[in-house]
This record gives sequence, C-alpha cells and structure tokens, in this order.
Amino acid sequence: MATYPITKRGSELLKSELQKLKTIERPAVIQAIAEARAQGDLSENADYDAAKERQGFIEGRIQEIEGKLSVCQIINPAELDAEGRVVFGSTVKLEDEDTGSQVTYQIVGEDEADIKLGLVNISSPIARALIGKSEGDSAEVQAPGGIKHYEVVEVSYV
Repeated sequence: MATYPITKRGSELLKSELQKLKTIERPAVIQAIAEARAQGDLSENADYDAAKERQGFIEGRIQEIEGKLSVCQIINPAELDAEGRVVFGSTVKLEDEDTGSQVTYQIVGEDEADIKLGLVNISSPIARALIGKSEGDSAEVQAPGGIKHYEVVEVSYV
C-alpha cells in the first residue's frame, strides 16, 4: 500500500477528529438508536433509520481515518532541507506575473487542504506546477479561468 503524505499539523487534526468520533459521536448515535428502538415498531420509525444511517457514516469515517493514519508519512516542514526547492510541506510566496499581486500557499495533503487558509492539496494543479521550483523560477498553472503565470518569490519550511 502506498504511503500517504501528511503534515504534522494535519496528522494531529485527523487524530483529534478520530478521538471525537470515538468518544462523543459514536456513543451519542448508539444512545439515539436505543431511544428509537424503545419507541416500538422499527419499520416506520424515521428516527431509527436516521440514527442507523448516521452510525454507518461515523463507522465508515472512523475506518477511513484509521486507514490513513496507518499508512501516513508524517512530514514536519520545519525539519525539511530541500535546498530552497518547493516540496511537500513547504510554504511558497508567489507573485502573479500579470497583476503583480502576491499570494502565499502551503502544500499539504488532501485532508488538510483549505484554499481560504492558503493550504493547497499536493495533487492540485498549482501544487503540481510548483513542485521542484526554486526562488526566482516561473510557474505556469492551468487554472479554471485560463493559464496563470506565477513567479516564486520565496520558499520557506515552517
């Protein structure tokens, strides 16, 4: 099975979600199923059906997180030494060559990605275009609005 890259922060977020699912969500849904069962006829009990469906979602998510954590490769960006190149976990300051505006992104795993926070998925078009680039390099990114040209202004590992 292939390894799954994730930052240390992302790993902690997954562990926190797993803990919440196991200690809060799972017992709550078990209680909801018990209460719905106590109401009698299960064939027409919408509360029971909803609780069972929720239980299936929770158990599936628990299995998914445990599976990812079992094969993940935790990468601490602060410990990277990529000689100024853009790699997984690095933070990159870019300048749009057309408008001159600057943006900063950190390249992270799929579960951590949140563009509003500047966290881009390693498999996104912008991350794929940036991997291996160094300060001063130019990157061409196929964006939904057309091709964008960025200059790598700064690469850091924090």
